[in-house]
Amino acid sequence: MSADPLIESLTAALDARPDDLPLRLHLAALLLDAGRAGEAIAQVGQALARDPGNGQAQALMQRALGGSVPPPPTPPPADPRPPAQRPAPAGPGGSAATADHDPLAAYEQELADVVPPRFARAGDEPEPVAGHSDRVYDVETSGIRLADVGGMSAVKERLELAFLGPLRNPELRRMYGKSLRGGLMLYGPPGCGKTFLARAVAGEMGAKFISLSIVDVLDMWMGNSERNLHELFQAARRNAPCVLFLDEVDALGHKRSQVGSSSMRTLGNQLLAELDGMEGSNEGVFVLAATNTPWDVDPALRRPGRLDRVVLVLPPDAEARRSILEYHLRERPIAGIDLRKIVAATEDYSGADLAHLCETAAEFAMADSVRTGEVRMIEHRDLERAVKEVRPSTKPWMATARNVAMFANEGGVYDDLVAYLKRRRML
Repeated sequence: MSADPLIESLTAALDARPDDLPLRLHLAALLLDAGRAGEAIAQVGQALARDPGNGQAQALMQRALGGSVPPPPTPPPADPRPPAQRPAPAGPGGSAATADHDPLAAYEQELADVVPPRFARAGDEPEPVAGHSDRVYDVETSGIRLADVGGMSAVKERLELAFLGPLRNPELRRMYGKSLRGGLMLYGPPGCGKTFLARAVAGEMGAKFISLSIVDVLDMWMGNSERNLHELFQAARRNAPCVLFLDEVDALGHKRSQVGSSSMRTLGNQLLAELDGMEGSNEGVFVLAATNTPWDVDPALRRPGRLDRVVLVLPPDAEARRSILEYHLRERPIAGIDLRKIVAATEDYSGADLAHLCETAAEFAMADSVRTGEVRMIEHRDLERAVKEVRPSTKPWMATARNVAMFANEGGVYDDLVAYLKRRRML
């Protein structure tokens, strides 16, 4: 029988018995004799993956690579001392492990594309990190526009004056000496779309978007938190025009008079220096900050040239509530829903409350379908029942804001809030 039919026969047999090492090594030897070194290396590599210490496989690998077979390592002399008195063996990172020559290390390095690794990384094992200097931050491109934000006409007008108008009219900007830098702080009850609005501003400007929160900055080692904050601002400067969004800015820039930690006060000072552009030019970097508690933010952050413009983001008005409800019901099976009544019944609901309302109505309809065995649409009665169960989450915030508006409105910072509370007869 010629060599080729024999090789084909052994290959077919090996497919049926992949763990038969003698058969695999015999096939590798025949492949070498036939001058098919590449195929032989692949077979020997699989054998070594199953039995790294197999001497015949090592010899065939050396032959395939055109080298000589290394002598087997000489075992160390027996230690005459009792086992209790013998020193502990060196670990994987010890000198003993690195001193001995591993004949397979060179094979793995040279044949990385052919021979599978002997040890594989577990799926939940983190990749090695070189250090903070290699830290990469998410620089996004937002596809959201202000037209996607329902209502909020006053907020959109303020954003147009502060950011969008100067960017769209470069000649007028230069004539009036308007800089492409600045900061604006959005505040209001939680869940009312401050983050969504910031992304919409970035999309409207065609600018990059970087979101920064306290977890992106804080580090247990002294000085690293300040460095992380500086690197985030540097990333925004490199990607200008860029919207840098400071989420929950009250955690990052809390009133320094109320902060007991010296490291947090130092971090607050670093934030002030970055906003001033002392660490680099902020031209083309638009800083948007969001907070639920602006009364806890350090007043130095609101100084002119920093976050000097403050915009109140209120719970969605009737027009915005209708848009939000339509958005969250658009892909659900609905029938006979009177949106006008639901909109009227959800005053003071935040955008997040309205999303939860639609989710709850879907749960009621699904539970009824399971109970009766008959699938039905989400109906008006489901939304009415959900309104009775889901209460607006903005009420506690309004109670706190009322006290601030009455007793802590120094300098008229919260005049917009005062006007809103008076319109609602809450002040």
